[in-house]
Amino acid sequence: MDVETTQKRIVRMKDLPSKIGFQPSTIYGLIAEGKFPAPHKLVPGGRAAGWLESTIDAWIKSGASQNEEMK
Repeated sequence: MDVETTQKRIVRMKDLPSKIGFQPSTIYGLIAEGKFPAPHKLVPGGRAAGWLESTIDAWIKSGASQNEEMK
């Protein structure tokens, strides 16, 4: 019996620049332009926010596929 284990990891802003190669100011600008997924609040009404790593990976993959189409 195959059981797929899906691990959901939260990526916080401090870890995001090393993962995608953009600084926080650029990331926030992309969010404002609708070109990058908005973070989710980790606790309702709280200040902490983050992204599911799968969401970031999908964004990276979609950008890579768009670049391949432009070649």
